[in-house]
Amino acid sequence: MSRIRNHVQLIGNIGDVPSITNLDSGKKVARFLLATNDDYKNANGEKVKNTDWHTVIAWGKTAEIVEKYARKGRELGVAGKLKTRRYEAEDGNARYVTEVIADEILLLGSKP
Repeated sequence: MSRIRNHVQLIGNIGDVPSITNLDSGKKVARFLLATNDDYKNANGEKVKNTDWHTVIAWGKTAEIVEKYARKGRELGVAGKLKTRRYEAEDGNARYVTEVIADEILLLGSKP
């Protein structure tokens, strides 16, 4: 039962070039935006497309896969957990960010 606690799975498209950071420890971290789309019909029967943007963070070997294969527009499957963190902005106000910490990345679609 513990494997379904705080578990998220998304399929979407990479919104921009992934950012790769090499840490002093030798570990890599990848950060990118993933767009997921939801289609529905409104009250007038018109088709509406809603796009949500998710910040995805990948560490270690998963980050290396992102660095090597992930490109803007590429369709990906992501499995991981949600993490909300707090930071203080330049104006002194607290800000909160929710990110997807990726445990697995699945490359979908054709190669760009």
